[in-house]
Amino acid sequence: MITAPTAVTTAEVTEIDASARPPLLLLIGSALAWLVLSGALALVNLVQLHTPSFLADCSVLTFGRTQAMQDSAFIYGWAANAGLAVALWILARLGGSPLRSLNWAMAGAAFWNIALTVGLIGIATGDGTSHAWLHLPRYVLPAMLFAYAAIAVPGVLAWTGRDREMTYASQWYAVAALFLFPWLFSIAQTMLVFVPERGVLQALVAGWYVQGAWTLWLAPLALTAAYYLVPKVGGRVIPNYDFAALSFWTLLFVGAWTGGRHLIGGPIPAWVATIGGVSCALLLFHYIVVAVNLRDAFVTGGSIVLKFVRLGVAAYVFGGFLDAVTAIRGVALVTQFTFFSAAQSQLAISGGFSLTIFGAIYFLVPRITGQPWPSAGLIRVHYFCALLGTAGLVAGLAVAGWIQGHELNDPAVTFAVIGARTKPWLLLATAAQAVLLLGNVLLLAHLMRAVASKLLAPVVVVIFRQPPPMGAPAS
Repeated sequence: MITAPTAVTTAEVTEIDASARPPLLLLIGSALAWLVLSGALALVNLVQLHTPSFLADCSVLTFGRTQAMQDSAFIYGWAANAGLAVALWILARLGGSPLRSLNWAMAGAAFWNIALTVGLIGIATGDGTSHAWLHLPRYVLPAMLFAYAAIAVPGVLAWTGRDREMTYASQWYAVAALFLFPWLFSIAQTMLVFVPERGVLQALVAGWYVQGAWTLWLAPLALTAAYYLVPKVGGRVIPNYDFAALSFWTLLFVGAWTGGRHLIGGPIPAWVATIGGVSCALLLFHYIVVAVNLRDAFVTGGSIVLKFVRLGVAAYVFGGFLDAVTAIRGVALVTQFTFFSAAQSQLAISGGFSLTIFGAIYFLVPRITGQPWPSAGLIRVHYFCALLGTAGLVAGLAVAGWIQGHELNDPAVTFAVIGARTKPWLLLATAAQAVLLLGNVLLLAHLMRAVASKLLAPVVVVIFRQPPPMGAPAS
């Protein structure tokens, strides 16, 4: 879709894009900076898995704190900023009018990132919590909740004040993400941090939050981008679109119930894990519909945007089926509480979420800056880094986890033997993370170069082909 300026005749840049430029660039720039930081922390973390002495004398970078900082920077830095930027832009585009109250988004983005920075410093100095995906210190959590609400204001106004009566799947998922995250985040804060539950209930709430943050927040943000980009770039109507609504409501009503799969074998009532397994099976309907709806991403053209999206959709669907398989108790006996669980997490957030959002960023940035990406070569290098890095990271952790799970079930095998047998695969995961980090650094540098070229050449150039006829009403 993005071409050289001399090869086109019609611009697709609109007032919607130009008016939203400052907050969206702030969100995307912040997101990529956090992505690079989380990638560097992940690299340190993976090295420590097979070389425990690495940075062992540095209290700030011990394994537990590094893991907490990595997760927080990725989830609340990269995923939140980038996902919100894409959701706001698509809601404005499909709503048919420029975003309003952008000062709220600017202020919210600034406070969100300041609070996250303070939170990471707090984790590094020992103030973090022990709850997965909620490691941030208690003194920054309320501020982040209000900052998120401020960022979401233009999106809510774009939805309630839209010019078109008809709505699209992208809008459903975007609005769901905007409203459901504050609900999840506030309940988790209350029940895990400020008025903490005890015993079994604490584990249940923690598992519910992790799964809810994925199925009710990050996954909808990724699907917002996928459902917009596949028909828009490919120029084809989404097949079997009538099922998209059923898939959407299945995700919302069943998604959070799958949290019990994280607790199989734990000190909880057996029915909790059983409901989690059954919910994973029911959620397969959602993944099948997504695969059917977005299958054109796998057969349409060679657009770099669609290449990223097809990888993201494939990872998302495959991850859903893998969750259902590992929710079977016989399989969970091997995979639970091992590196295999980390592989599943990376398949979801680095594959299903990040790859799709990368495609959205490559589609969005030229439209809000009015300038093409400076280098097609850098985009191709980033694509291959993302592909090889994600595949290597997931494969390395999955194989290491499978070996680890089998060996842990054999009382005759010592931990030293398990460490030696998993080390080659952890080295593969470490190398893959380094490749991912390289690609993400290139994307950040490329964005900075694109913004700089916009500042040096403020006149908008015509850089887009005429959009397909079917895409014009839903631009």
